[in-house]
Amino acid sequence: MALDLSISFAGKDKNKLDKDTIYDILIIGGGPAGLNAALYSKRKGHNIGIITKNVGGQVIDTSLVENYLGYSSISGENLMKQFENHVKELGLPILEGPSVKSLRLAEDSITKEIVLDDDSVYRAKSVIIATGSKPKKLAVQGEDQFAGNGVAYCAICDGPLFAGLDIVVAGGGNSAIEAAIDLAKIASKVTVVHRSQLRADKILVDRINQLDNVEIKLNTQILRVLGDRSVNAIEVLDKSKENEYRIETRGVFVEIGYLPTNEPFKNLLKLNEKEEIQVDKYGETSVKGIFAAGDTTDTPYKQIIISAADGAKCALSANEYLNKL
Repeated sequence: MALDLSISFAGKDKNKLDKDTIYDILIIGGGPAGLNAALYSKRKGHNIGIITKNVGGQVIDTSLVENYLGYSSISGENLMKQFENHVKELGLPILEGPSVKSLRLAEDSITKEIVLDDDSVYRAKSVIIATGSKPKKLAVQGEDQFAGNGVAYCAICDGPLFAGLDIVVAGGGNSAIEAAIDLAKIASKVTVVHRSQLRADKILVDRINQLDNVEIKLNTQILRVLGDRSVNAIEVLDKSKENEYRIETRGVFVEIGYLPTNEPFKNLLKLNEKEEIQVDKYGETSVKGIFAAGDTTDTPYKQIIISAADGAKCALSANEYLNKL
């Protein structure tokens, strides 16, 4: 016999998340994975809601997206606005702003309870986690001290503050080279510092090599960030010559990758050695009825289109799970 855990929406505002309702599916995260999960879940006829720190996720901090099918070139912000508008047409509730503190199972072992930082609780029969990731830190002396005073993690957000100045970009992947290309448009000089060789796509490497105000220092490790009230230099190690020296700079943009944002779920779900949520081919986690999509999982390639596809897969899997209750 199927369990009926639904509570009627009668007399309730369907555009506002309700603490007294047990939803079919609650989605944690408002990036590509979360929004596409919402689209697919709603089309299956489920009563759903989204809880997210901000709609758009990290993609809104991406200047140009040139590898999403259907768009030869579009800003990350505009791409996510298209996603958001599509989902909002469905009229589903989106709770934006609060952080999730924990995820737990109710006494019936079927209902999932999402606890927010204000201790409010929202419930659902199934949950899709799509919380994405957060920037990695260099973990060097001075980084935390000057965070917000010369050390930054978002070129689009903070780049304009460094117009006409000499700045450093730390990293050698796509995000680092893309940031350096963007920053070169406004900075006097951009120095890319990376501890090994560039890992960025060839098209990006070719593009940055054409810029006169960009210098690339490979096999170079940042040792510490220096300054008074704000950053004025970094100390680095030339690993090939075992030589330490100083690079004068007014800003350090850290672009060395990301860590999964899954602290609220560590005590409930199985993680791998990278602290990514482990999922099976259906997107299901180690707990039945809880699914995860996108960059917070052990999916090997962290791309917008893959995250969106993961969201759809989790929604379809959640639908199958609900049909069996």
